[in-house]
Amino acid sequence: MTEEPTLAAGATTDTLILRAWNVNGIRAARKKGLDAWIDQQKSFALGLQEVRASAEDAGADSLFSDFSKWDIRSADRKGYSGVALASRELPDEIETTLRRHEFDSEGRYQLFRFGRLSIANVYFPNGSGKHRDNSRVRYKLDFYRALESQLWQRVQAGEHVVVMGDFNTAFAPIDLARPKANERVSGFLAEERAELERWFAKGWVDTFRQHCKEAHHYTWWSQRQGARERNVGWRIDYIVCSPNAAAFLLDSGIDSTVLGSDHCPIWAEFEPRIVNG
Repeated sequence: MTEEPTLAAGATTDTLILRAWNVNGIRAARKKGLDAWIDQQKSFALGLQEVRASAEDAGADSLFSDFSKWDIRSADRKGYSGVALASRELPDEIETTLRRHEFDSEGRYQLFRFGRLSIANVYFPNGSGKHRDNSRVRYKLDFYRALESQLWQRVQAGEHVVVMGDFNTAFAPIDLARPKANERVSGFLAEERAELERWFAKGWVDTFRQHCKEAHHYTWWSQRQGARERNVGWRIDYIVCSPNAAAFLLDSGIDSTVLGSDHCPIWAEFEPRIVNG
């Protein structure tokens, strides 16, 4: 498992690299070097979450100028949620709906299909309400199930499905620095973890854990009290793939040194034949 992929790894023609990053506001991230980071990666596909802007406000034309196709899904509520997905090749199909208004209105889902490879970029809901009262947990779990059901239909049809983004749940105690203190906090509630366990029991694969079983690898840190400097974080960003896609998985990692957001980028590397294999 490579913790920090090099430019050569990301740009190679011999493998297919997917990257995801919750940028915590795309306009703010651009001021912190997002454009330069994207230019360096040369990823096959790049998914951003929590963009919190329309395509026009994000300046998507200039940001994704080197990509063949890009798409931004914005929430109805201005400055909230939103996802962006860009690819080096033109997709055969684009899907942007979970067929339920309460989910689609928050701009959380998009999918590009290339041959047999389907790449879903997703910003999963947080279960906390306005007062951190866990009032959105039911909505969050419903979203998980609706998404998984829709994607599993593609798996059953023979597609290789990869889901990348901010899942907003730490699966196991190893995935956060202080599990005991957060047992009643959305992101580590028993029912949230049980839903992820249902995914994995069904055959979905956590690509990072295929190559790294060690603790202290996180993707999100609170912006208070120097949490990132002390590495008091959570691993809540994942690239998960269907069982048939896992056969093509080569490596995966976390770019924990990349700044510009309270999250850091994640990546997974696949054999190119995942597209038509």
